[in-house]
Amino acid sequence: MKLDGLKVLDLSAFLPGPHMTMMMADHGADVIMIEPANGLGEPVREIGEKTADGVSVWFRNVARGKRSLKLNLKTEAGLDLFHRLAAQADVVVEAFRPGVVKRLGVDYETLKALNPSLVYCSISAFGQDSSLATKPAHDLTVQGLAGLVDLNRGQDDLPAMPSIPFADASASLMALSAILMALYRRTQTGEGDYIDLSMFDAAIAWTPNVLGPTFAEGRAPVPKDMRSFGGSAMYNLYRTSDDEFIILGGSEVKFAENLLTALGREDLAPYAKVPPGPGQAPLREFFKVRFAERTLAEWKEFLAGVDCCWSWVRSLQEAFDDPFTAERGMVFTDAEGNRHIGPAIKFANEPARPGAAVPAYGEHSEEIAKSVDLSAEDVSALKKAGSI
Repeated sequence: MKLDGLKVLDLSAFLPGPHMTMMMADHGADVIMIEPANGLGEPVREIGEKTADGVSVWFRNVARGKRSLKLNLKTEAGLDLFHRLAAQADVVVEAFRPGVVKRLGVDYETLKALNPSLVYCSISAFGQDSSLATKPAHDLTVQGLAGLVDLNRGQDDLPAMPSIPFADASASLMALSAILMALYRRTQTGEGDYIDLSMFDAAIAWTPNVLGPTFAEGRAPVPKDMRSFGGSAMYNLYRTSDDEFIILGGSEVKFAENLLTALGREDLAPYAKVPPGPGQAPLREFFKVRFAERTLAEWKEFLAGVDCCWSWVRSLQEAFDDPFTAERGMVFTDAEGNRHIGPAIKFANEPARPGAAVPAYGEHSEEIAKSVDLSAEDVSALKKAGSI
């Protein structure tokens, strides 16, 4: 696999860091979860619904294929063990509030002195040394300050709760990209690097398609008039007669012409050629009335022969139960019958081989300690002192 032989120490928790390092584990990296010796470990072990074996679905889908080291970094012996591991590692990931790693003695400068080739990635809400660096935050508050919650307005013009933790997700992907860039550069220079990855930066960087009004005209976007949020007739949701929803998802004129021809209303095609917003209102109203005349099943049969972008609203359960999702390898079942989200990165050579095993809290602490040449007596002393 692409990342065979890569050693990763993951000090992060919740979603951005753990999801990112799981992707690395899926592709062969040896990822060690550094879990605090507080009796709980990774908080998402206990968050959300659990399968019959007592494992939370969230935890299973960010922790599979990793090893778990229970470690108390506030003890001298625990810190020494981490330093020994970092001296042999390729990557360290952390997501503490800025300043914490320095107090703990696991900051980049300290570890760089032990291992100049180390790639160290800090994931935080607002960056390590910004004016908001110490402000507490999770995904929703970051999305709010990045302007994304304001974009998430319905036709009632009220902001709604985002359905996906986009600041978390974009930070995860940006962190993976940054780490792989740094590892590639290391092959040329032999030196590692430090990555200051901000969730705010990652989220706001994904706005090119909605930023026109702000950069071109100096104003805030009006979501209900924009192509992406309901202003386009051909990029919208329409209720059917059985209270389901058809989705039109391609605003190209050719798709509008194809659909309107099939519906016998070619005369409405000019409305699809004007900018999204009030000018497309007659076409949106036509679709609203027409789609309400038939059931979802009837529309699926009708649209099957029309060359345009369409789908329908279905639940997450329906999406994961669809054979197509399994066909793409985006859901798989392990030997115990537990389902997992599959790896999205697919290589023709050396494809991912996700390990289905989920580590118990501190399951690998002793073997990991022994891997840095600590004796059985040393390991016993670590356990007795509560360092592991």
